[in-house]
Amino acid sequence: MGKIYLVGIGPGKKQGMTLQALAALEECDLLAGYTGYIELVREQFPQKQLLATPMRQETERCRQALEQAAAGHTVAMVCSGDAGVYGMAGLVYELSIQFPPVEIEVVPGVTAACSGAALLGAPLAHDFAVISLSDLLTPWELIAQRLKAAASADFCICLYNPASKKRVDYLQRACDILLQYRSPENAAGIVRQIGREGESAQVMTLEALREMQVDMFTTVFVGNSQTKIQDGKLVTPRGYRNV
Repeated sequence: MGKIYLVGIGPGKKQGMTLQALAALEECDLLAGYTGYIELVREQFPQKQLLATPMRQETERCRQALEQAAAGHTVAMVCSGDAGVYGMAGLVYELSIQFPPVEIEVVPGVTAACSGAALLGAPLAHDFAVISLSDLLTPWELIAQRLKAAASADFCICLYNPASKKRVDYLQRACDILLQYRSPENAAGIVRQIGREGESAQVMTLEALREMQVDMFTTVFVGNSQTKIQDGKLVTPRGYRNV
């Protein structure tokens, strides 16, 4: 019986991967994944067979990976960050019932919420919500509902996919919703190109965040009502000093 690893590679460079992820990539016969993610790891594993598909071919990519595993191969489905956080893990499990039984193992990785938070300081030290602003698979009306719920509950918030060429104003729209529940001075920050060339982190207020130009390689953080800016970092108190 073949096997498919669902491997989170973090930002993509070797130093950002877990030892478990590296071991899975070493063990596999074939690397499968989005073309951009395959490019991040192919130099480390030049001897591996490759199965790469472009964006918006996720279902076909997972089907091909399952076909290879069903044929007896050991396959690593490569995902940036964590395979179970906006990754391919769920889709592979959904599709696997259409194929002969194969072993499936999810290998966790460092997702952008964690790696981005580390660059900004400690913005997620208390309860937080992660919300994608992409409406490709989720209607904007539902995204807006989730933003309202997280903002009203005073969660720290991490926003994935804040803008694209077709969604240039989605971060502004999200900030307008958050500003209904949060002060304009609420602490916030953005991180670009996490773990890759051009990496940067910037701290600001929620009001200033609304005017920022961002893209799909940007991760956005909005603190809760207690989050503060300290020496250029975002710090969210956990409450230890109160007990």
